[in-house]
Amino acid sequence: MKEKNPILSNKFYLYLTEFFAGMSVMAVELGASRLLAPYFSSSQIVWTIIIGTIMIAMALGNIYGGRSADKDPDPDRLYRRILIASIWIALIPVVGKYIIVGISAVLILSVNINFLIVAAFAACMIIFVFPLFLLGTVTPSLVKYTVDSLNDSGKTVGMLNASNTIGSIIGTFVPTFISIPAFGTSITFLIFAGILLLLSIVYFVTGRKRSKLAAASVVIFLLSCILGNNSHFAFWINDLTVEDESIYNYLQVREDETNVILSTNVLFGVQSIYKKGGEFTGMYYDYAMAAPYMSGLHTKDRPLEVLILGMGTGTFATQCSGHLGEMHIEGVEIDEKITALATEYFGLSEDTVVTTYDGRAYLDALPKDRKFDVILVDAYQDITIPFQMASVEFFTSVKDHLSEDGVMVVNLNMRDNEEGNMNEYLSDTISSVFPEVYFADVERNTNRELFAGNTDILASFTENVSLEEDASLTALMDRVGSRLVRYEADDHVMTDDKAPVELLSMRAIDGLIQGEASYYREIFREEGLSGLMESLSF
Repeated sequence: MKEKNPILSNKFYLYLTEFFAGMSVMAVELGASRLLAPYFSSSQIVWTIIIGTIMIAMALGNIYGGRSADKDPDPDRLYRRILIASIWIALIPVVGKYIIVGISAVLILSVNINFLIVAAFAACMIIFVFPLFLLGTVTPSLVKYTVDSLNDSGKTVGMLNASNTIGSIIGTFVPTFISIPAFGTSITFLIFAGILLLLSIVYFVTGRKRSKLAAASVVIFLLSCILGNNSHFAFWINDLTVEDESIYNYLQVREDETNVILSTNVLFGVQSIYKKGGEFTGMYYDYAMAAPYMSGLHTKDRPLEVLILGMGTGTFATQCSGHLGEMHIEGVEIDEKITALATEYFGLSEDTVVTTYDGRAYLDALPKDRKFDVILVDAYQDITIPFQMASVEFFTSVKDHLSEDGVMVVNLNMRDNEEGNMNEYLSDTISSVFPEVYFADVERNTNRELFAGNTDILASFTENVSLEEDASLTALMDRVGSRLVRYEADDHVMTDDKAPVELLSMRAIDGLIQGEASYYREIFREEGLSGLMESLSF
């Protein structure tokens, strides 16, 4: 008969195994979201894919673990599976980014619809399903080893489940509030891989068993610690000024002689751009500067009160302060690391008041009599539009904090012409709250600026622009004015209860991606892989 490992005589170690398995599953799940977010965003759609694939893996692991334990109740097999899972998780920081980019490159040439969904699902299946399948075998296996008799089976199973649940709770909080902000996603994977590795090594050492797999696992883990934190998410870019992570975002800053650019996604999208010489950007920030004119920039006897929900790196605030004269500007930005980047790299004055808070919560917390002449809503990025800032209730709150002739300006990204698109829903919702709504499509861009107010904002704009003495500003505003169109509303209204922003936005950005991908597909069809690589090198 095979000699029993003495450590198994103490059920505490088995409960400890269950505890760390539960903790590691949740930590890997949260790490998965951070690994995927720089490429596919952190939208609810991506979270759904992550949770769904992990639940599939765990369910299959539970089934296999139970059958395996009944067939051959050898604890060595369980701890070998934990050992393999630990090494797989340790290798994720080393190869995960390359797998995601490789999957994206293949699919962008072959998938015509739902690219983000297919790519994110494929990445999750390849990177995360196997190690979590192995960890899913832990609970049924431990039940087999810990239940001595039917008299105490309920108590034992309850203790195992409690250990797993408590571990899962800790595994939820530690990555979010400690390891990822302090050390990053890569080291977070390595920390929990190390815990599982140590758990398995202790088992084999106490059993006085020599395991070539355990020795190899230690070597692989140490190599992963060396290599896993050396590559960037955007590993093909060599001249990044900053690459960092916050609780909310992947952060990438690039700069050249004239521009500083912030991206929170490595595959698509630019969130902010700053011109070092103070020139206009040619982007939606320039168009948004029409809002102060609509609110009486030159006809008021006091500085305008401006609130920016989604301050970002402060390009709008910097441009307004630099070109439109004295204003009282305050901003709200949920990500304090972005605010720090704004003052260090993007020219935002340290005197500008920026509150680290959620935009809607901040607005709702303001006194009812606190009014602004201009409120810019710029919290929409890629497909991560927060539904709570896209509803009738939210825009009503904005209206309540506008002065009598105040103007709300909203940056709408991912412009498309398909009926029932995201921007149509947002515009219809805004039109249900404000009587005067105009929009201007940004040239050579997918952005649309939407202006809303209670009074005749177009007449106010025309009057105030005519009083502008700066020729360059007048020319810019004339260009914006020539593109202003009164919005004709339909009935696509979103509420706090029903706001399908994720699916609508995913559909819009999927169309944009496919439009860009068609160019490279054509090159691939005509010139093959060599022609495609040559085109990507420029």
